[in-house]
Amino acid sequence: MGPVRTPSPAVLGAVEAAAMGLGEGSLAPRVGCLPPSGLGVRLLQLPRGGADSRVGRAAGSKRDLEGWSEALSAAVTALRAGGLVAVPTDTLYGVACSACCSAALGAVYSLKGRCQTKPLAVCLGRVADIYRYCRVRVPRELLEDLLPGPVTLVMERSGELNKDLNPFTPLVGIRIPDHAFMRELAQTFSGPLALTSANISSQPSSLNVKEFQDLWPQLSLVIDGGPIGDAKSPECRLGSTVVDLSVPGKYRIIRPGCTLSLDLGIFTVCSPVPGIHSLFSPASGLLSRLC
Repeated sequence: MGPVRTPSPAVLGAVEAAAMGLGEGSLAPRVGCLPPSGLGVRLLQLPRGGADSRVGRAAGSKRDLEGWSEALSAAVTALRAGGLVAVPTDTLYGVACSACCSAALGAVYSLKGRCQTKPLAVCLGRVADIYRYCRVRVPRELLEDLLPGPVTLVMERSGELNKDLNPFTPLVGIRIPDHAFMRELAQTFSGPLALTSANISSQPSSLNVKEFQDLWPQLSLVIDGGPIGDAKSPECRLGSTVVDLSVPGKYRIIRPGCTLSLDLGIFTVCSPVPGIHSLFSPASGLLSRLC
C-alpha cells in the first residue's frame, strides 16, 4: 500500500466552502435523511448497570431487559431516520448520527457550532468492521488489545465511507467504546456512526445528560446511561486517548485522554515517531473533542 496522502493547502483552504449534504455515500439507501424535527426530545433511561461492558442486557430483571430493548430500538429508529441521538460512552456523553447521511452530519456541526474542518469520529460495533472502512496497517492483535476501549485509533479511510464525512482529510478516527449499549447500538444499526462529544464546541464535555440540556431541543433522542466518571475530576472530561496508526510500523499519541495509564507496551509492533504529521494533530487545529 502507498503512503498516506496529505491534502494540499489549496484543498484545505477550500474546505470552508464545501457544503455538508451534497451526497449520501455507499450505504445511503439504508437511511432516510430527515433533519431533526425540533418538536421536543424523547429521553429514555438505561437500566442501571447497563454501562458495564461485561453485563449489558444479559443481566437484570425482565423490566430492565424491556427498558434496554426499548432504548436500543428507539435509537436505531432515530438514527436510520437521519436523527441525532445523545448517547453514553465509556468516556463522555456523545452525539451520534448515521455517517452515511450527509444531512445528519451537517446537523451535528450546526448543533455544536463546530467548525466544519474539525473531524467527527466513526463508531463501530466490532473490530472486524474496521477493515471495511479503513486501510489497516497494524496487526489485528493490536486492534483487539486496544478495542473495545477508551481510545480513538486514527487510520487511513477507505472508499466505503461517505465522502461528506471529514472531506478534508484522508484519515479517520475509529471508536469502539467499552460500553455495552454503544456496541450493541452500532452492531444493530449495521453501519458506521459519526460520533462527537455532547457539548457546544469549546465548552466542557458532558458526564451526565443534564450538562448538555441546552442541546436537547435539537436532538431526536437522549439515552440516559447515568453519570460517567467523577464530575469533579478534570481528567474524566478529557475524552478518549487518540492514537495515530496511519503510518506502517509507527504510532503517535496525538492526544492523551482519560486513560492516563495506557500501556504503551502493547505497541511493540510499532515504534514511536514524535514528529509524524497528522491532520488530526493539535497543531493543525483539526483535532477537537472526540468522545
